[in-house]
Amino acid sequence: MKKTALITGITGQDGSYLAELLLKKNYIVHGIKRRSSQFNTSRIDHIYQDPSLHKRNLILHHGDLLDSPNLFNIIRNIKPDEIYNLAAQSHVAVSFEQPEYTANADALGTIRLLEAIKNLKLQSKTKFYQASTSEIYGDNNLKKLNENSNFKPSSPYGVSKLFSYWITRNYRDSYNIFASNGILFNHESPRRGETFVTQKIVKGLVKIKYNLQGCLFLGNLDAKRDWGHAKDYVFAMWKILQHKKPDDFCIATGKSFTIKNFIDEVAKNLQMKLKWEGKGVNEVAINTRNNKKIIAVNQMYLRPSDINSLTGDYSKAKKLLNWKPKINFSQLVKEMVDSELDKYSK
Repeated sequence: MKKTALITGITGQDGSYLAELLLKKNYIVHGIKRRSSQFNTSRIDHIYQDPSLHKRNLILHHGDLLDSPNLFNIIRNIKPDEIYNLAAQSHVAVSFEQPEYTANADALGTIRLLEAIKNLKLQSKTKFYQASTSEIYGDNNLKKLNENSNFKPSSPYGVSKLFSYWITRNYRDSYNIFASNGILFNHESPRRGETFVTQKIVKGLVKIKYNLQGCLFLGNLDAKRDWGHAKDYVFAMWKILQHKKPDDFCIATGKSFTIKNFIDEVAKNLQMKLKWEGKGVNEVAINTRNNKKIIAVNQMYLRPSDINSLTGDYSKAKKLLNWKPKINFSQLVKEMVDSELDKYSK
């Protein structure tokens, strides 16, 4: 008998890769997307199945993490074997501008799903995956962070996600729900949203290469992150729910790079040579081909509080789940750049 999965945030980067993976594993996949006057399904258009089809493996529902009755009805009708809660207001900078909305969606949204599982008495059937984040660690002095490291979030997003992390553990212990957290470090892909710094850099430098943009303005160039590929990380999500018991896992690559490293790697793929000048907020990158300033810091992109460095330790996932990342930093950046260049060549 086919397994049934429900993915919140199916139209996002991770949701689209996870839907692909589960369909390949012969699941019936249900996805929740917010109602909008515009089509916002571009990441899953290639796997979309028309509602008029008699036998579908991919079914979309309109819903929102802020709407308890709607979520309850969807879960009651589907009674999924697995729920992957990937929906969130996931932009750190936006969380400073919209802290209440971020908390409502990212923190209370998780409770609404767990309450549905509890009240529908689905503990013996439904496994729950909560998408946690390395942002819950905050500005930690440890070289590598794991499941036992201290949490000290530095943004409303991180604080909201820490609530979700603990409430998932609480419902696991209190109500015997198979509920697991995946503490995912930064992960990117060609499907990453345009407002996230990695995609902003890729798109910006490609535009500069084609003389469609003058200068790209960014925030903290020295921030260091552990970047993996979303495709690797959604496989880890699936592995977490196939584990014999519910547990929490760090998913990372164990290697970190600065924003400046990311910029240099993108430039290398575009055959652009950069020269860095200045320090801190005055640091700029010069295109050596024409001596033009193409990267600069703008104070508006600096956060009220930021995390200097995040590097993960995935040894527990390697040992218990037999998981490790397959796509390295250079391959990830090349794939993102090639995808963006492909749009221009077309």
